[in-house]
Amino acid sequence: MSQQNSDANIWLLTKWVLLTVTLVVLLLAIWQIRGILLLALTSVLLVVLFTTPIRFLTRRGLRRGPATAISLLSIPIFLLVVVLAVLPLLVSQFSTLADLVQEGIQAMIHTWENLDVQHEKLFIGWGDVLIEMPTDPLIEVLRLVKDSFQLDAQLIQQISTQLVNAFSQLGVTVIPVLGGVASTALNTLIVVFMSLYLLTDPRGHEDGLIKLLPLDYRKRGREILDRLDDAMRGWLESTLLAMFFVGVATWLALSLLGLREALALGVVAGLLAFVPTFGTLVACVLAVAVGILQQPQNVLWIIVITYAISLIQSQIISPLLVAGRINLPPILVLLGQIIAGVLFGFMGLLLAVPLTVILVVLVQEVYIRDILGDRTAAKPSPEIEAATVRVDDGLVTDSVTG
Repeated sequence: MSQQNSDANIWLLTKWVLLTVTLVVLLLAIWQIRGILLLALTSVLLVVLFTTPIRFLTRRGLRRGPATAISLLSIPIFLLVVVLAVLPLLVSQFSTLADLVQEGIQAMIHTWENLDVQHEKLFIGWGDVLIEMPTDPLIEVLRLVKDSFQLDAQLIQQISTQLVNAFSQLGVTVIPVLGGVASTALNTLIVVFMSLYLLTDPRGHEDGLIKLLPLDYRKRGREILDRLDDAMRGWLESTLLAMFFVGVATWLALSLLGLREALALGVVAGLLAFVPTFGTLVACVLAVAVGILQQPQNVLWIIVITYAISLIQSQIISPLLVAGRINLPPILVLLGQIIAGVLFGFMGLLLAVPLTVILVVLVQEVYIRDILGDRTAAKPSPEIEAATVRVDDGLVTDSVTG
């Protein structure tokens, strides 16, 4: 009897050792191809983008073939028309924007260095002084900060150099996306062809993933794929609309404040809205650098407006658009960006939010609901729960109410 127990314990130990070794080898293999996996995720996002109009058209009776052709043609044509409509003005504004930003940063450093001698002037937020004031509270606070931390131009330059070096190191761990024309073209071709393959046979790729699961878990695996599709589609739709809102609102607000490069700054702010937190910070710095040269009396308003637009987008617009699909706390978004940037480089920083969305859904569905048994947590959207008809119109089969 004891011999049988000993053999069973040895077999159990061997089983866990083999499982651990297999898991470690699998993680190492994934780590080695992490750049390719990020490109695959980019392809999935493009497929989700292109299948949104396909879903709309197929639900209204159009066959998938014509719907796919319309989707593949309509989105590039729309983007081309928009670009051509504003391209001449954008070219003229972007040609001067880089020089203005550099001059503005130097002006900010100069202003910081000369805080102590500007007793009769107000620092930011107001125009020419109409009434001589002995002191200004904002200046006094800035002087106190300056005296406490002993910041000077040399230290600021050193910090800037370190930050640039740190960001440059982020990109050495993955296949370089912005590392040259050849690598960019190659990665673009990889993403395009993977997207086309996924678009042509979405059901086949979904079934291939499902077959990797145990037989008794395949139905549940299909439900999780549906939830992932719903969450990713909701995130992408809300992100694109948020980028449009941020870009237009920034353009109009900076135009009202008198910045001549408002359109270019609005386009930059809209594109940077794809990367929450850090994108807003960069957009704000660029706008302030231009504003301190053209409208120094409105620099404070530029900062307030930039973050007010970001706050409206993140706290009002996005939650309304993704209600019931996915809800990411801001702390998770920030942590996801930091971790993805450190582990996967620049590409990871760009894709940090969708990576976080995928991880959150898997934790909710696999760990909380299946392993812990909490069936009330992380319920899928009503569309998935009430699904009676499955339509093959996306990367995974879409769920619609019957």
